[in-house]
Amino acid sequence: MASSTFSRWLRPEVYPIFAVVGTAVGICGLQLVRNIRTNPDVRVTKEKRSAGVLENFAEGERYAQHSLRKFVRNKSPEIMPSINKFFTDPK
Repeated sequence: MASSTFSRWLRPEVYPIFAVVGTAVGICGLQLVRNIRTNPDVRVTKEKRSAGVLENFAEGERYAQHSLRKFVRNKSPEIMPSINKFFTDPK
């Protein structure tokens, strides 16, 4: 029984599916950890929950403007800018 399950699912054709699903689960896990650890609206400990609603706008701004967003802020929204320039810019 177990050998037929392994022979069915552990074939080279299904490796890309495992990679895609594993990447998606990893991204979801990282986002979950990020929200639990740094989101100002999520309070896990009892001491922080007892504080009620906080008007801490600096902490919310720090959460919203994270390092990835700062990195791509001034970049052009193109996947391959050199190829786009080659085909669109006249010489």
